[in-house]
Amino acid sequence: MPRIFPSLRLKRLRKLESIRALVRETKLSADNFIMPYFITDGKDKKEPIPSMPGVFRLSIDNLMKEIDQLYKSGIKAVLLFGVTGKKDEKGTGASKGNGVLQRAIRQTRSIFPYVSIFSDVCLCGYTRHGHCGIVKKSKIKNQKSKIQTKIQNFYIDNDETIKILSKIALSHAEAGVDFVAPSGMVDGQVLSIRKALDENSFGNVGILSYSAKYCSSFYGPFRDALDSSPGFGDRSSYQMDISNINEALREVEADIKEGADIVMVKPALSFLDVIRAVRDNFNIPIAAYNVSGEYSMVKAAAREGLCDERKTALEILVSMKRAGADMIITYFAKEAAKWIA
Repeated sequence: MPRIFPSLRLKRLRKLESIRALVRETKLSADNFIMPYFITDGKDKKEPIPSMPGVFRLSIDNLMKEIDQLYKSGIKAVLLFGVTGKKDEKGTGASKGNGVLQRAIRQTRSIFPYVSIFSDVCLCGYTRHGHCGIVKKSKIKNQKSKIQTKIQNFYIDNDETIKILSKIALSHAEAGVDFVAPSGMVDGQVLSIRKALDENSFGNVGILSYSAKYCSSFYGPFRDALDSSPGFGDRSSYQMDISNINEALREVEADIKEGADIVMVKPALSFLDVIRAVRDNFNIPIAAYNVSGEYSMVKAAAREGLCDERKTALEILVSMKRAGADMIITYFAKEAAKWIA
């Protein structure tokens, strides 16, 4: 047999890869990514989040620098979260027109008119108790006991919460956001926000709804970033049971009827079957959130030499796209855009 020289072998490998690319069924693009950012008060701040290597709490001036680099990498969409130390029981800081998130939206819109801005609409980062709504306390009598005792019971006041969420969304619209993203899994939040936006001449502002948001164990690093861990109990009363898929379809259907423009499945990696079910049942854009715990696990494994970070992250992102997601919110966005360029 004739000898194959290394240079020829390399050419054959390159040709094989080009053929694979021609027939590849699922392709990632920078256009698929939305980059999340955590915004804090002050100037020239870039505070590392220990549980999320490579992710920072940024002051607005540094956010502008980051978005400039992001846009040059081909990514044209951001999801902004406000970080504040000024918390109270009702999260009143979340709807203030001069809040850190509102100012960040305003400046991003001014400097980067072609960047699509999504904003988080929730109370967990603004309340002392860390829950996603207004917490009320009721006293329930234990009827089974001969000596009736009073049990302290906490619950989310749904109706009061959606009123406040609507005010938050309206403040973001006034600042110049493209999409508000209500994340609290509060019943009726999409309808209430849609009505508030329309009545105030913001019918062009869209809603990305966290329609199927599960009560997951993968949110820990995110809660570190916002300092938003629940001060008591958990969020299982309003976030979804991880075992349910038909419930997710009902939640998505309800949000679509209420006026959602994009629906989300969160987390993404453990719920690829849910993404696929939503894709098969509804003709609407779908977002998948590659959440903090998924991101940090890959970073930790790569740091220990247990995986190749680039290959592992891209495999995960491809799986989300293959499952049916149109867009992926991921902390890997900036890196991934370079990897696939």
